[in-house]
Amino acid sequence: MPEPQDLRSQDGVLQVDLTFRNQKQPDGSIRYCYLTPDGTPSPTLRLKPGDLLILRVKNDLTDLGSARTGAANAADPSTPTAWPLCVSRVSSDPCTSGAMTATSANLHFHGLTVPPLCHQDDVLKTSIQPGDPPFEYRFRVPADEPPGLYWYHPHIHGFSKVQVLGGASGALIIEGLERANPAVAGLPERVLVIRDQDLVHPDAPPSRSEPVVPKMLIDRDGDAANNGTGFGKPAKDLSVNFVPVPYPDYPPASLTMRPGERQLWRVLNASAITYLNLAVLFRRAPQRLGLVAVDGVPINFNGSPAPPIEWVDHIGVPPGARVEFVVDGPPLGVPALLVTRTVDTGPGGENDPNRALVSIVAAADAAEPRAKLPSNPKPLPAAALPWVGNVAPVRVRRLYFSEHLQNPDDPTSTDAFYITVDGQKPAPFDPRASAPEIVVKQGDVEDWIIENRSMELHDFHIHQLHFQLLDWSGLPVNEPFLRDTVNVPYYNRRMLQYPSVRLRMDFRDPNLVGTFVYHCHVLEHEDGGMMGRIRVEPRATASSTTSSNQPNRGELHDVQ
Repeated sequence: MPEPQDLRSQDGVLQVDLTFRNQKQPDGSIRYCYLTPDGTPSPTLRLKPGDLLILRVKNDLTDLGSARTGAANAADPSTPTAWPLCVSRVSSDPCTSGAMTATSANLHFHGLTVPPLCHQDDVLKTSIQPGDPPFEYRFRVPADEPPGLYWYHPHIHGFSKVQVLGGASGALIIEGLERANPAVAGLPERVLVIRDQDLVHPDAPPSRSEPVVPKMLIDRDGDAANNGTGFGKPAKDLSVNFVPVPYPDYPPASLTMRPGERQLWRVLNASAITYLNLAVLFRRAPQRLGLVAVDGVPINFNGSPAPPIEWVDHIGVPPGARVEFVVDGPPLGVPALLVTRTVDTGPGGENDPNRALVSIVAAADAAEPRAKLPSNPKPLPAAALPWVGNVAPVRVRRLYFSEHLQNPDDPTSTDAFYITVDGQKPAPFDPRASAPEIVVKQGDVEDWIIENRSMELHDFHIHQLHFQLLDWSGLPVNEPFLRDTVNVPYYNRRMLQYPSVRLRMDFRDPNLVGTFVYHCHVLEHEDGGMMGRIRVEPRATASSTTSSNQPNRGELHDVQ
């Protein structure tokens, strides 16, 4: 299992040239890849806080007949539930193009706190077309950016799923984790990028080693639906660093470690729709994993009361999320596996069963990973702001996920997906609109309560910032660390109220000023309309509210 190539900043600057290409495979699937000039796929970008990134992207996509993953009839303006989709460019300038087609491209730097502006991290208008000259992304990593694992991927609304599912993603590391947490100083490190893809063997029966499961169910997208057993055909295959681990037998990728060697593993779930629940097994027994960072942020960062290492035996990783943990290698001769355990995605969700991912082989002569954390780090400076969990929110907002059939008279019709500010009428995201659903004042801290009124798991993500999970369906959660993605539990008809999460949202960073998005990171849901806009206004001029030019824009509670 090869690791991605590392591209490191030199003298405070990292310059990268990537070509974005696609290719149809013999089975009809379409693969997407970022390539360096020497043909290396999806390199890992490594920068330090304060470094300048100059990344030039050449769009070399061709129209191979792929279709966007929203509702099939949504482009028909006569359909009452259709949402608008820009299919041609408004302008020849990539910064204002707005084109969202099967051959459009852009980049989102997931998790970084950089301004939502063209040439930095705008995904609302920035769109690069085939034939355009290389487009330059240029920004300086904030000096106080948390050290950890981030990633880059395309964010063309309506086509995010097909491009990410096709392999368009790569890791981005902000160096200095050992400065925040000396417990990892000197450790060898590995980068594991887990992606999903269409099944290599879609017609194969389940492995004979698996229990017999109820008749396989198919959801409206043609994927295997959740059967509640932890077994059966998955909705998607997985790969690790582009090494496929296909259904039905799941032959794992392989890595070697020295017996008992301690390493830091940085794991990115770059899947379009697949949830992970990671564990390391020795002879089928779960081992301790030392969690040190989530979604790019050390768990003990910026005044958090969390311990430097949280020891657990499994780690849930929704699509788009990242985890960094300490793992000890197995003794000689002991079989070991990195696995993903089943995830219950709800009656309306896809099937994410138990399966092996990586075989871990102990060998005395195992080569060291390419990267190793410095042994004698200089500690990071003390946090300039109070820990967000100790800051009283100035207001509470309520939002909710929901779905409905595009054609109620046809139970096989596709779903429409919504994320709605409470009090508004549900509506799919409209890329041609300009008014935000939410307006926030830079410098504020808010609590958001997000309900799930659908019968499948959703994965809330917001661009540009992180948040703390405070409670889960009304029950306090002891998680004094930050995330940028979080599961919102599904509803079933036996519940007396909709399940929810409460999040402490941190809008204090000045880099947040501008307009960006929040959405479900199950990308077929985002493509299908489950996304909204938020505008963060400068503190001197802002008045935090929902959008004032739209009536009945949602419940808002000021906290006295």
